[in-house]
Amino acid sequence: MTPTSVGMRCPECAKQGTKVMTMRNMATRPRVTFALIAINVLAYLGEEGQLTLSGTTIHGPLIEEGVLYRYGVGVEHQYWRLLSSAFLHENLLHIGFNMYLLYLLGSMLEPALGSLKFATIYFTSLFAGSFGALFATSAPSLGASGAIFGLMGAAVIELRARRMSVMESGIGALIVINLIFSFTFANISVGAHVGGLIGGALAGLAIRTADDRHRSWLGLAACFALSAACIAASIAVAGSTASGIA
Repeated sequence: MTPTSVGMRCPECAKQGTKVMTMRNMATRPRVTFALIAINVLAYLGEEGQLTLSGTTIHGPLIEEGVLYRYGVGVEHQYWRLLSSAFLHENLLHIGFNMYLLYLLGSMLEPALGSLKFATIYFTSLFAGSFGALFATSAPSLGASGAIFGLMGAAVIELRARRMSVMESGIGALIVINLIFSFTFANISVGAHVGGLIGGALAGLAIRTADDRHRSWLGLAACFALSAACIAASIAVAGSTASGIA
């Protein structure tokens, strides 16, 4: 046996080079995060009247067919709006802030959880945010913030599971500040933010609990079930409200 920096190894094994994975080089590969950012940016570029810092002049086919609102989901049965609205943004400030947070949270969570689980949490949070938006208001809603709030919720679950301080990590303060903004400023979908936060926390808890029991598939199945429940609840809420309006 030959002594090495990682312990005793056989002579043949000691001659083989082993690629060392660190948190630094792992964190450079959040592929799903980059893909989501790319999709959001491409969708934004496909909008019209969007190249303003903080304006609300967006229009065009993508906005008309993609924005989330009760009547479209409940009466026109355009269920894709539950998904498409989360990839549309109002102006440069809107998409810039959301994509920065997506990069920040994705670079931390995706290497820690794996791409599949990260994507599952993202889309579960997205549908939970869509339900929250429809439940809370009849106003049109768009943006990735519901899914991003979900990533914050999942980050809290993961930090606590690893016995790390939520506040010292900065995630706690990030959630508090963003919730204050949500309840303070106008034209912000509080329902989407709170719904996404709760959905992401539940998804993260399901995945962490299943992993601790070495049943990863159960965590994914629970997230799929939660997503389905959010979609069904969104359609029910939009349908009942829109029927009342009609």
